[in-house]
Amino acid sequence: MNDGSTPPQAGSLEFGLRQQPWVRHGVYWIGAAVAVLHLLMNFTTLFSTQWQSTLHFVGLGMLAILLYPAVRSAGMAGSRAWLVFDLLLGIVFFGATLWIVGAEDGIYARGVHMSDWEKVLALVTIVAAIELTRRTTGPVIPVLIVLALTYVVGWGGWLDNVFKFAGLSSETLLFRSIYGDDALFGSIAQISVSFVFMFILFGAFLVRSGAGDFVVAMARVVAGRVVGGPGLVAVVASGLTGTISGSSIANTVSTGVITIPLMKRAGFPPRFAAGVEAAASTGGQLMPPIMGAGAFVMASYTQIPYTHIVVVSFLPALLYFLSVAFFVRLEAKRLGFSTDEPDPGTSLMSVLREGGVVFVLPIAVLIGMLVSGYTPTYAAGVAILTVIGASWLTPRKMRPRDILDALALGSRNMVTTGLLLVAVGLVVNVIAMTGVGNTLSLMIQQWAGGNLVIALTLVALASLVLGMGLPVTAAYIVLATLSAPALYNLIADAQLVDVIAAGQALPEAVGAMLMLAAPDKLGLLGQSMSAEDARGIVEALRTIDPSLVTGLYDQVLDPALLLGILLSAHMIIFWLSQDSNVTPPVCLTAFAAAAIAGTPQIRTGFTSWKLAKGLYIMPLLFAYTPFLYGDWPTMIEIFFFTLVGLYAFAAAFQGHLERDHGIVTRLLLAGIAVCLMYPGQPLLHWGGLVVFCGFLAWDIVMSRRLANTQQPS
Repeated sequence: MNDGSTPPQAGSLEFGLRQQPWVRHGVYWIGAAVAVLHLLMNFTTLFSTQWQSTLHFVGLGMLAILLYPAVRSAGMAGSRAWLVFDLLLGIVFFGATLWIVGAEDGIYARGVHMSDWEKVLALVTIVAAIELTRRTTGPVIPVLIVLALTYVVGWGGWLDNVFKFAGLSSETLLFRSIYGDDALFGSIAQISVSFVFMFILFGAFLVRSGAGDFVVAMARVVAGRVVGGPGLVAVVASGLTGTISGSSIANTVSTGVITIPLMKRAGFPPRFAAGVEAAASTGGQLMPPIMGAGAFVMASYTQIPYTHIVVVSFLPALLYFLSVAFFVRLEAKRLGFSTDEPDPGTSLMSVLREGGVVFVLPIAVLIGMLVSGYTPTYAAGVAILTVIGASWLTPRKMRPRDILDALALGSRNMVTTGLLLVAVGLVVNVIAMTGVGNTLSLMIQQWAGGNLVIALTLVALASLVLGMGLPVTAAYIVLATLSAPALYNLIADAQLVDVIAAGQALPEAVGAMLMLAAPDKLGLLGQSMSAEDARGIVEALRTIDPSLVTGLYDQVLDPALLLGILLSAHMIIFWLSQDSNVTPPVCLTAFAAAAIAGTPQIRTGFTSWKLAKGLYIMPLLFAYTPFLYGDWPTMIEIFFFTLVGLYAFAAAFQGHLERDHGIVTRLLLAGIAVCLMYPGQPLLHWGGLVVFCGFLAWDIVMSRRLANTQQPS
């Protein structure tokens, strides 16, 4: 019972080092007000997009001021003096922000000229974004922002290489940083205002309605009755919770406190239990429909409909979770676990009757509306109303106070992501202004030497380094801006080479260009040739002018294929950006799981890295197969063979299928896995499948014989 002294559920929110009651009340009511404001902004026309982004930043910034002190020392952060300082700083920050945004018309009226006072206000607004991001995400993003801004007005002119930039005036930089389409309050901030906030709010309503408890209960019923059930519970629960939160750390903290002790009690080693939870929770950011805000940003970057991205993302996400589940099952078999007994009186139907409607019905409404063509924002709004209505069909009815709790929780959960997406616009704006993204993309192509594997390796290393200090969404935004064009060109080049090698007729201009660059290859056009000869033609054209090759994409390749290649390039980067969650030395998701399990952080990180191998396999499929853009029979065929290949791969890693295996048979299993997943080779796929089925049957027979010989007579 609540006595009214504190808002219900306020204690469930994270208040950092400040525990003053009025701070709790302030966060609660400001959070609820911010959520209501966002509902008004998304479903009315009261505010322009510029003001929507501005109020989004100010509202979340107010929460950040209260939640994240300027200093993290417990003694200093909790003091009244520092609290007063933060409040005064917030008044300066947000007063300057509102003033400078309101001054836009006056600046345009003066011929896009800013007064000295307006320059100061713009600078204060930028400093506010940097400081609030430092408080919520750490120092990496602020350092990137400072480097980017100073590159434009300072040290870019000192360089003597391809990154040399003549520079812009400080006034131009300030103006474009505030009012630019890709800047502080530009397109990325608008994504945060609309899609991301509404889906995070939808997740908060699901959590408050009891859907999270239902997810864990259902996972225990479904997965708890098979070998390795407690580990599979973690996989299933994290997958379903990912549809709510879209955050790997949130998944780990919310489900890990249940699943990790459950796995330990079942007999799984603590480090393995933590690794499973970290790897499975990472998949939460890959699972539609939220995908950790990545789907919304990807839709904006590629202009591919959000619904299409969500639909084609389901099969890869499912493969990832199944790959983790395979490791769990094989480890359970290796440890000699048997099938778990179900809890008495618990059945799937009883769990569904008790709380299933509050999860299933809103998700069904959301998916149905998205498929029907409604905007994600509108669909999320209707889904929120559905959560409230569905809760009245369960014992846990959402009353007005519960709705307020959900509103406050949604805003609180959005603080870090929202401020991040606003601030990272400053980096994206600099990349757009200077053209450094195109330069770096060309360099990646040159370093790769036309080899897609090398390019993927470079992107993976970059994502790992960036991920040590950047959240996944920020890492994806930065990497997509810098390297997506390079990956797109390399994948498109491979398709173009195939077309030329097949002897397809090319535009007459191609022949004219070859007369200048490579007359010896002119006779090859229009006839079948080797892939090497076709690649030579493409490279000859690129030496004349790289735009000639990119122009051929539009003339020779199908538009739907090009759209699929673009999606593949971005999806590769998005998946590789998840790697930092589970790869040492800095892997916060694995560290969070280690803290729950009481295991060493780095060793737990390596365990989670081993279990999350799907993060590397899926990008290879995106690069070399039409897994994201083929017809459905083709995509399902790729899914099936990859599924079997992942099981063989997991068995090779664990050294156990139905019984223990040595190095020779493990290498054989690894070879079978490669055959099953090797792109574009049906004979290898079917051959690998036959060999694996034979190997599995033989392994089952031998394991049973071994078990019989070990039984006492």
